[in-house]
Amino acid sequence: MDRLELVKSTIKGYFDDLGNSVFDAFRDDFSFGKMLRSKLIFAIAPDSAYNIKLCAIIELIHFASLLHDDVIDDSTLRRGKISINAKYGNKNAIMLGDILYSKAFYEISTIDSNLSKIVADSVLKLSLGELEDVELSKSFNIDENKYLKMVEYKTAALIEASAECAGILKGDHSDKYKIYGNALGIAFQIIDDILDVSYDDSMIGKNSFSDLKEGKATLPYIYLYNKMNTKDRDNLLSLFKKSLSSEEIAWIKQKMQEYDILHEVKKVVDEYASKAISVLGSEDTKLEMILKDMLDREF
Repeated sequence: MDRLELVKSTIKGYFDDLGNSVFDAFRDDFSFGKMLRSKLIFAIAPDSAYNIKLCAIIELIHFASLLHDDVIDDSTLRRGKISINAKYGNKNAIMLGDILYSKAFYEISTIDSNLSKIVADSVLKLSLGELEDVELSKSFNIDENKYLKMVEYKTAALIEASAECAGILKGDHSDKYKIYGNALGIAFQIIDDILDVSYDDSMIGKNSFSDLKEGKATLPYIYLYNKMNTKDRDNLLSLFKKSLSSEEIAWIKQKMQEYDILHEVKKVVDEYASKAISVLGSEDTKLEMILKDMLDREF
């Protein structure tokens, strides 16, 4: 059986362990997505006896974070399907997330205390990043450093922990894979920011241009605001947290093109990609491919 299929099978086994008929009503609505974190773990520690279990634990945590994230953002789509909160309600989505977090923490405690500490710390950072994201959404944030710090916690922390834990399973206790995972995670989120303003719903599996509606002044918007004249800035601010019309979306796209914003944002992605590549050795060709696939993705 393919290793990713073994991860899915292990997760389904964790679901069976719960022995709860209410939970069983929701289990078919979980989507595994790209499984980037699992691919990362297998690329670093392919021969570890614990890699499949670690992948399953990390995926559970990722599932849980997405459930809570969709509630906070009032999202209706997740990976091209109706989100669980939209289908079953916010209360159910929050409780499902709590159950997955709890099961993940129980399972990680059975492997190794060092791995437990790394994963637990990443979840703490993830939660603090989510809290900071909510705070930043109260107004149109134009501080690039604040945004990147939030991304480092909310998105990159779990990817970084996946890489660092896999390094330990491999026997490498240096910061090499931790640095790679951190840079990969930040670049991953910025690519998401770009996709939100450059592709339609069918391509990215969620509502496009949803970031601005949800109060997320992502890097493209921060760069756009800083290049605009006063009149255009005022117009952009008037669209913050608003359902955008097709004309308003067209205006934002036109301004993004006028100021070559996506090119500028991609330069930031390239900086993080270069940082990730810089720590890799000749044996890490699979990690280079993961990075390339992430940079070239269209969803």
